[in-house]
Amino acid sequence: MKRTETYLLNMGPQHPSTHGVLQVKLTLDGERILKAEPVLGYLHRGIEKLMESRTYFQCLPYTDRLDYISSMNNNFGFAMAVEELAGIEVPRRAEFIRVIMAELNRINSHLIGIGTLANDLGASTGMLYCFRDREYILDIFNEVCGARQTFHYIRIGGVAGDFTDKARELTEAFLERVPKFLSEYDQLLTGNEIFTRRIIGISAMTAKEALDLNMTGPNLRATGVARDLRKLDGYSVYGELDFDIPVGEHGDNWDRYQVKMKEMAESAKIIRQCLDKMPEGLIMAKVPKMLKPPKGEVYSRTEGTRGELGFYIVSDGTTKPYRVHIRRPSFVNMQGLDLMCRGMLIGDSVSAYSSIDPIMGEVDC
Repeated sequence: MKRTETYLLNMGPQHPSTHGVLQVKLTLDGERILKAEPVLGYLHRGIEKLMESRTYFQCLPYTDRLDYISSMNNNFGFAMAVEELAGIEVPRRAEFIRVIMAELNRINSHLIGIGTLANDLGASTGMLYCFRDREYILDIFNEVCGARQTFHYIRIGGVAGDFTDKARELTEAFLERVPKFLSEYDQLLTGNEIFTRRIIGISAMTAKEALDLNMTGPNLRATGVARDLRKLDGYSVYGELDFDIPVGEHGDNWDRYQVKMKEMAESAKIIRQCLDKMPEGLIMAKVPKMLKPPKGEVYSRTEGTRGELGFYIVSDGTTKPYRVHIRRPSFVNMQGLDLMCRGMLIGDSVSAYSSIDPIMGEVDC
């Protein structure tokens, strides 16, 4: 009779494939995973409580440090929540600029997600290629806001500065590159036997399982659910734009990778439409220097790079929010790690975690 013995293996909190400070307790039977328990909190900074002791304007930079590679999307989400609370109407030109920045940041984030997935599976060249192409987006961000890491450009009421001719030129040049580098990734990764054998059919998840865990973004769409708040809510000017929602079939690592690849092409399509439709005009609404939204509460949600990014704010009529709670998609999506790892080999836990694509600064908040 074959006898087995289970044992506990700690993966992290200092491990190159956890993309940050994360501990995963793996319960193993040989090399098969019986349970994967993520242990969070190593990066907790108390951002929600810090925001409650700052003015609404001072809160905005804290959102840069949540998902720190999607700062534009975070700024966008918080600004929209405050604008809804205070009844601020954003100029149309600023709305188009915001969408351009959010979609550029979505491509930027997916490039890092795909690059790190490739690197975790041994294809380090894939990561170098993705980071090479990401530089063109950082050049655009550097032009509009003077930063290449924690981009701080979207403001309550609009944007910090106008979309310059140089920014338009850089953006159009980048859009020309998108089909070329996506084709290059297809040749390098999609058709690579070693890469595909590590992700096709691995860590599959059904739509019901993903919905039960409240997962959103590419992780949910990979299971075949076409849920995208840009289409569902049509916030900002998304309702005026034409784009598709890529979905997968099996909810495995392959589908999560493919959804991100296709979403980059759709984001490029959105950016092109915004450049063509962007009107002249103001880029900032008239916002009081001492902003005091009326008493009340709001929950505003946007489609972040990793799923539904929500800001719940309670106003007591002062210059500071009374309560702030942030629905962080990376945190919620991490619930899927155990289900995705069960029955898999130890090495598959790396690809499962990488395909979820969490950012630990957003997980711990």
